[in-house]
Amino acid sequence: MKEFELKYGCNPNQKPAKIFMRSGAELPIEVLNGRPGYINFLDALNSWQLVRELKRETGMASAASFKHVSPAGAAVGAPLGERLKRAAFVEDIEGLEDSPLACAYARARGTDRMSSFGDWIALSDVCDVVTARIIKREVSDGVIAPGYTPEALEILSSKKKGGYNVVRIDPGYVPEHEETKDVFGVTFSQGRNDFKIDAALLENVVTENKDIPESAKRDLIVALITLKYTQSNSVAYAVDGQAIGVGAGQQSRIHCTRLAGGKADTWHLRQSERVLELPFKPGLGRADRDNVIDGYINKNEEDVCAEGVWQRYFTSRPEPFTAEEQRAYLDTIDGVALGSDAFFPFGDNIERAAKSGVRYVAQPGGSVRDDNVIEVCNKYNMAMAFTGMRLFHH
Repeated sequence: MKEFELKYGCNPNQKPAKIFMRSGAELPIEVLNGRPGYINFLDALNSWQLVRELKRETGMASAASFKHVSPAGAAVGAPLGERLKRAAFVEDIEGLEDSPLACAYARARGTDRMSSFGDWIALSDVCDVVTARIIKREVSDGVIAPGYTPEALEILSSKKKGGYNVVRIDPGYVPEHEETKDVFGVTFSQGRNDFKIDAALLENVVTENKDIPESAKRDLIVALITLKYTQSNSVAYAVDGQAIGVGAGQQSRIHCTRLAGGKADTWHLRQSERVLELPFKPGLGRADRDNVIDGYINKNEEDVCAEGVWQRYFTSRPEPFTAEEQRAYLDTIDGVALGSDAFFPFGDNIERAAKSGVRYVAQPGGSVRDDNVIEVCNKYNMAMAFTGMRLFHH
């Protein structure tokens, strides 16, 4: 297949639309089911690069959950603890422990479940039945992987009344070094960002604390690779082999740090006993539970504990999760990794990171206020590496 006609571009008024190879070569993808759209393919090709790189650098099965060309979550296939299984709604999945790929997607989807609603999924390995069963019951637009077992493909092809988008990509495909895109009739050209992210990037530790254990190096690599495919400005928190909070596309870096930190905090608080034991009414849907949990933790537009409201969601009225109780829980968190796609211009970013249990930091360095940022890291006994490499993505 040398080109694929799309229903429309980013919006219904943007026609005609298609994907094709400028060289005239065959496309490196095959649509096995459904009819993906313009944004679907943007998500698919960006997310595939992320999981391919995660797999290459960690040696572990990897998965990503993408929305609007940025990851809501990304992870490697480390086993899930019982609390995380419950928080990610996968405690009932048979054979989860036997499928690293399924563990990776359960983690990626469980990072920010509200943002992942209607996601595009990328899988580093051939999709197996266990992974397909998790995908089957989530609201999702499609999936890209290097292959699918026959049973997994059958499960996925039955989703959305047979219209679910399933794409296979050639795992051996290597794009040309030069990439181009048009904006307002003007063609931009640049070398593809094939910069290798690995542990060697973390050798220039500039803080008093020089200790970055192997587990933290893995988490920093996960954060940095995630940022490589996240709309800039961007910041990512990571722990236990997964990105737990991604702040994308903000004009100010402190806003990235706050946004990502808030998501990381919510991920941690979802695993608290207070949240895990919420008395949901039988039959309340998964998406509804996600919305209610987010409201319960973050005190959003609807007070889910208010009289006349709680009855819609719970069998009994839960006690509010107070700011003091949440702070006490979060104060027990430590060992979180933080990556930034460009330098931190002020120490306020580190102050905010400390509130979310950050102990390890990787950022390019190069700010005129590097000394201030290092000073704040030393204040919290953080270890920070200067990578020397910016990772902007637009």
